[in-house]
Amino acid sequence: MADALRNRDHIRAMLLLGLPLVGSHLAQFALHVIDTIMVGWYSVEALAAAVLGTSTFFVIFILGAGFAGAVMPMVASAAAGGHDAEVRRITRMGLWLSLGFSVLILPGMWWSGAILIALGQDPEISGLAQQYLRIAGFGMAPTLAVMVLKSYLAALERTQVVLWVTLAAVGVNAAINWALIFGNWGAPELGLRGAAIASVIVQGATMLALVVYAALAPGLRRYTLFTRFWRPDPQALRSVFRMGWPIGLTGLAEGGLFTATALMMGWIGTRELAAHGIAVEISGLTFMIHLGLSNAATVRAGRAYGVRDGAGLRRGAVVAMGLSLVVTVGVIAAFLVLPHVLIGAFLAADDPLRPGIIAYGTVLLAVAALFQLADSVQVMVLGLLRGIHDTRRPLLIALVGYWVVGVPFAYVLGFAMGWGGTGIWFGLVLGLSVVAILLARRFLRQIKTL
Repeated sequence: MADALRNRDHIRAMLLLGLPLVGSHLAQFALHVIDTIMVGWYSVEALAAAVLGTSTFFVIFILGAGFAGAVMPMVASAAAGGHDAEVRRITRMGLWLSLGFSVLILPGMWWSGAILIALGQDPEISGLAQQYLRIAGFGMAPTLAVMVLKSYLAALERTQVVLWVTLAAVGVNAAINWALIFGNWGAPELGLRGAAIASVIVQGATMLALVVYAALAPGLRRYTLFTRFWRPDPQALRSVFRMGWPIGLTGLAEGGLFTATALMMGWIGTRELAAHGIAVEISGLTFMIHLGLSNAATVRAGRAYGVRDGAGLRRGAVVAMGLSLVVTVGVIAAFLVLPHVLIGAFLAADDPLRPGIIAYGTVLLAVAALFQLADSVQVMVLGLLRGIHDTRRPLLIALVGYWVVGVPFAYVLGFAMGWGGTGIWFGLVLGLSVVAILLARRFLRQIKTL
């Protein structure tokens, strides 16, 4: 009976913390889904360019988001121990590192067209993708600042505001897209560039909203987060950097795997690349559910780690994995039963390429159903490992699984064996499965010492 009550408490705590995070991640991802859908309504060529542009942006973003990933468990542990000054120092330096990263990567985004052409992409599509990235690049700083502030607020269990601010951003983004992509309401018709401008405006407004809340909300004022913000803190900067760079590179390893497959699909054709982009968007949308639960697991594990509660950490891990498994079963069913509905939502009803893209994308979603379990396991265990401040060994595991197994097998199966896009996606399945197994093994070893 006591065990059942403790499990119920963990489930309640996970859901109270995790559901707003799931909602905020879904809303955040919806910003990109809305861009993809609306750009797809504009033209298939613009959609293919958006796939390249957003994939490139995401890979760079995920590298920089490593510092936000470090803020969450570090703040959770510091708050659990009652160290208010540490909470402030960690968050500030997370913002410093994120903003500095945004400045450093801007030139690469400005000249991204030449890089994409060198990687074998169609010159016309690459040129359109560069137009998108030249605008979207200026949104990297507010985007990463938003991630740091979300991590800070989540670690302090202030997840409701994150949800509501992000939901508001979705509505604003859709309205600005409608105006600037298609030239409605007297606005200029800017196509793909309009989607980029909308994203920059929305991310900037989201950042300002979270800054105001973090500075003025009752219960948060004592952290004086922005007082003398310009003052450097070398010790905290080093601490966040040491924990953050492996998180960023781990995300880059996984994000790079998906970008590599997008490039390979681009070698096959525009229709295949568009279908791949839609299938990735759908898979990514469902992944946000697991990511929100993983963030909750990171906070819960970080708090348990901060007070050295090994038993609570282990019980919480079991609950987190169980909740993620329930979601996985539902996602697999949707992918297998409703592929035409899911894919068709991204395409104009009268687009002549619609039937071919839906047929090709249906096969890809069937393969995506195979890797749902592995993908959910790896992100949940990764969140738990970050909660106990273990980030370097997971990086090595990710590099091996994604780049020694995933990318080579995607190429061999897709091209050497002639399986095309299906073979490329089976490479994704293998890479994610290897990472999931090795990360689970790592976590089981680590918790024995707590």
